[in-house]
Amino acid sequence: MKKEEKSPVYGRDVMELVTVAVEYCVFLEQSQERTRMEFVDTLAKMLPLLYLKAALLPKYEILDESYYPEDFVTEENYEIVLTNASGLMAEKDDYLDVFMEDMKYSDTPILTTISENLADIYQEVKNFALTYKNAVDEMQMMNALATVKEGFQYSWGQKLVNVLRALHEVRYAEEEEY
Repeated sequence: MKKEEKSPVYGRDVMELVTVAVEYCVFLEQSQERTRMEFVDTLAKMLPLLYLKAALLPKYEILDESYYPEDFVTEENYEIVLTNASGLMAEKDDYLDVFMEDMKYSDTPILTTISENLADIYQEVKNFALTYKNAVDEMQMMNALATVKEGFQYSWGQKLVNVLRALHEVRYAEEEEY
């Protein structure tokens, strides 16, 4: 049996998550030439796949506490994705979210944006994909897996389902408009 077949870092579910993460990031980075309908329609199909692939991963442990995956996404990268998404979503960007941490202290839903949630997810999965790509050993890959799974569980997974609900509304409300 080959080393790659034994190690969880080369497992099918992991490789599929890496693939979907890269596709998501490339899509957002190259979205400025799309129409809102193309943008929303593609994301409404891509986000559930990203969720599924992350949910299929088991929980991993950080193997080396002294090493945490690098932050490859710069503030400029984040802002470009945010601005592109915001421009495409325009007046449809805002939505009310009841599943935010701040809701614990509020009686009313909190206004958030599709573009910010997409950019937050982008930051998490881009850092993961680039860490995975640039890893010099399996320990770094395992730490990247542990980090992305933990982030999915406590942060970006919830953002994904929240923004998917908002995108669904835009997608099918816009279809009726045409």
